[in-house]
Amino acid sequence: MRITTDRIADLEADRLADHEADLDALGEQLDRRGVDVESVVAEVARFSVAAPSWAVGTGGTRFGRFPGGGEPRTTEEKVDDVAALHAVTGANRSVSLHVPWDDPRDPDALRDHADAVGIGFDAMNSNTFQDNPSTTGEGAISYKFGSMANADPAVRRHAVEHNLACIELGERLGSTALTVWLADGTNHPGQADFRSQFERVAECLRELHDELSEDWRLFTEHKPYEPAFYSSVNADWGSSLLLAEAAGEQAACLVDLGHHLPNTNIEQVISRLAMVGRLGGFHFNDSKYGDDDLTVGSIRPYQFFLMLIELLKVGDGVMPDLSYMIDASHNLKDPLEDLIQATDQIQFSLAQALLVDLDALAAAQDGDDPALAAETLQSAYRTDTRPLVAEARRRNGAARDPLAAFRASGYRASVVAERGSDGVATGL
Repeated sequence: MRITTDRIADLEADRLADHEADLDALGEQLDRRGVDVESVVAEVARFSVAAPSWAVGTGGTRFGRFPGGGEPRTTEEKVDDVAALHAVTGANRSVSLHVPWDDPRDPDALRDHADAVGIGFDAMNSNTFQDNPSTTGEGAISYKFGSMANADPAVRRHAVEHNLACIELGERLGSTALTVWLADGTNHPGQADFRSQFERVAECLRELHDELSEDWRLFTEHKPYEPAFYSSVNADWGSSLLLAEAAGEQAACLVDLGHHLPNTNIEQVISRLAMVGRLGGFHFNDSKYGDDDLTVGSIRPYQFFLMLIELLKVGDGVMPDLSYMIDASHNLKDPLEDLIQATDQIQFSLAQALLVDLDALAAAQDGDDPALAAETLQSAYRTDTRPLVAEARRRNGAARDPLAAFRASGYRASVVAERGSDGVATGL
């Protein structure tokens, strides 16, 4: 089933006048504040965030997984689900694959299918944190004690070859980046030498980097713990930066919002990495305790707003050309509905951040006036930007109220009828 622009227009026709009235009222208010409403709407409409292929199926934990009906059975069906997501949000123009959870038999046919439904391919993601037959030489080696950090050269070789295969697949699909997140580390004091592990990873990343085409990028992704609970090789943004610098000029750091210790100042991390030209991309989610992969903005919306302000500074008033993806695990909600809510929050917070008068903020900062600086931020943060976001989506042919439109479209019932109720998507 395809959710078309005409179908969305029919579903929302009776509320168009209300939207126009809300937009006019907010526009008058923002005009008095000196805000260029048109530029805010245009930037929200321009921005896109990739959906991960593994998130269109039900997520899970180590305790259990409760699949919902109509889960995608193939990578093509995952692409179809992302197309449905994009149809209602207007802001999910690409999908990010995870290999070997996604291992298409015919990459060219998959690319043609994606082109036909208007979806591109974002960064590729490798997997050496599980023992899969296709990544371990049919069980010839194991990643139990690490992959690129492993003391066994044969294990490291398989890890490198798997990542090279991801690059090759990505090239056929039209992707231009590879994200490398490693589970490598230790669970016990004395288990391995910190420096030796790090240097092995750096050497492997350098080899991958040297195989990249000129238009490709390599992303190093850090995480402080899990599944390694004593030490992780790439534990923080400093380690990630060192690994990116060791890899080469086309390497940069990817920041997952859940991959930090509690209360980390992530907005400052953004500033530091951007300052040295090694900010590569983001995985958007939210966190209460650790790598919870909760819905974007559901726990710390103000911090997310502050992060977007830092990004707008990097991009001189617009979102910089980085790799953006939603990385969440949907245990209880319909996966597509959670991705809709995550995308909506990103658009809403982006519109808020675009309202910040960066010149006034800089003046307050330079004048040592923290109260005025805080007021400048709060003036934007307290603004209900939903009419601006709805207008941006309308201009993209998407839904002003994406969750309501998705439910009214009947998409979930349609794919349950087509795919069945007992399928389980690959991934988390």
